[in-house]
Amino acid sequence: MRGVPAGCDDGMEPTVKRAPGSEVGSDKPPSGAPGAPDAASILVVDDEELVRWALRERLGDDGYAVHTAASYNEARAKLSEREYDLVLLDCQLPDGDGMVLLREVHAEHKDTLVIMLTAHSTVQRAVTAMAEGAFYFIDKPFDLDQVLLIVQRALETTRLRRQVRDLIARDPEGSATTPLLGESTVMLEVKELIRRYAKSKASTVLVTGETGVGKDVAARALHVQSERRDKPFVNITCSALPEHLLESELFGHERGAFTDAKQRQIGLLEQANGGTVFLDEIGDMALGLQAKLLRFLEERAFRRVGGHADIKPDVRVIAATNRDLLDAVKQGHFRQDLYFRLDVLRIALPPLRARGGDIALLSAYFVDRFSRTLRKPVREISSAALAQLESYDWPGNVRELRNVIERAVLLCEQPCLQISDLRLLAGQRQSASQPPSAAHFVLPEGGIDVEDLVRNLVAQALERCAGNKTRAATLLGMTRDQIRYRTEKYGWESAADEAKSS
Repeated sequence: MRGVPAGCDDGMEPTVKRAPGSEVGSDKPPSGAPGAPDAASILVVDDEELVRWALRERLGDDGYAVHTAASYNEARAKLSEREYDLVLLDCQLPDGDGMVLLREVHAEHKDTLVIMLTAHSTVQRAVTAMAEGAFYFIDKPFDLDQVLLIVQRALETTRLRRQVRDLIARDPEGSATTPLLGESTVMLEVKELIRRYAKSKASTVLVTGETGVGKDVAARALHVQSERRDKPFVNITCSALPEHLLESELFGHERGAFTDAKQRQIGLLEQANGGTVFLDEIGDMALGLQAKLLRFLEERAFRRVGGHADIKPDVRVIAATNRDLLDAVKQGHFRQDLYFRLDVLRIALPPLRARGGDIALLSAYFVDRFSRTLRKPVREISSAALAQLESYDWPGNVRELRNVIERAVLLCEQPCLQISDLRLLAGQRQSASQPPSAAHFVLPEGGIDVEDLVRNLVAQALERCAGNKTRAATLLGMTRDQIRYRTEKYGWESAADEAKSS
């Protein structure tokens, strides 16, 4: 039977609120030993033995490899021996300042996040800790279940950071092209479509979606995954040029074809032979040019402006639009036959507000990219700033998020991006899902079960927000941790996991 940790007696007032299963004297076997080889590693640094013991037991029970240190010097020694995924660090240690150790960890262990613990909290200390790069600031005494939720969030952030690092490794020069990021259900479906279309022999693909969703990114991803990857990818915006210039750009012209045609010009379709031509904003192409594009798609041949010989390049045409082409057909602005010729294979990109937790991944990627290109010290986003990003409606989609992060990184002078750095969001349209002030609730005559009411409201909020806990929390005026606590309490998390595994 497991007893009280050394140095503690039954009359001692604990400094943590014990969660079920972690009571002193529990019959559960010790779990402080390192977990599975792939278990996340956590270092708990605190001079209070009961705090170390309680955190080791609770986190160890959840499969983490937990190590402990009782002092500043012991923590430094352990950090020099191995890398940890996460450090839970007391602000006041007997032989050193926890804030100093926070800065050392931040400087020397790029992938290690730090959660600060303190029994003497002040607003200034919390602000300083967050500015120095702490992931979270927890007051003692704390609830072990709440700590576990914060730990899970921190480790998810570490996972995203490593994923971004892998992406950067594939693109060491930091090109302007954003990779097709996303792990939400809708984006996984899009990626699978792109994978299948890339392997097909289809000569035309139509990409649809709102402005800023990344239609050009999807087009390039399709090209890169196809057999054409080593051939040109040519991008042209149909609304950027008048009709006669766009025709010359696409098909080329012979010398003397018009006044300024002093020499032959090879068109983009010909230049892209063997590769891909991306026609962005196809819905804005003039009707006269639509007819010539249709002829090329039907016959796979065209003539240069002023030319007489047919040219037959081997190209895949990817067209993109943010317009409703069927509506444009009805209004006479787009040829019906061209629409049906283009709409053989379609990729419909979802708006950012419908992509669940992808905002965290995209934000982490953009922070890393712009901190490098702008030579700024920013390494991560605070949980509060991320919550604000996730609760915003993003009418401009990924392009708007990219611009907001770029401006925020440019203005930020600290390692961690804060809400104040996102002040340029102020005054922009907030999420339509944000509720007005709550209506007055009338208690029924027979009374009500508050727990059932809360359970029902949380279920409705999660359903309305497609499972996004941050947005559901915004709807209910709660924190994301409160929503997550309730989903675990009601058994919804385990049910979802079982559904995924079945």
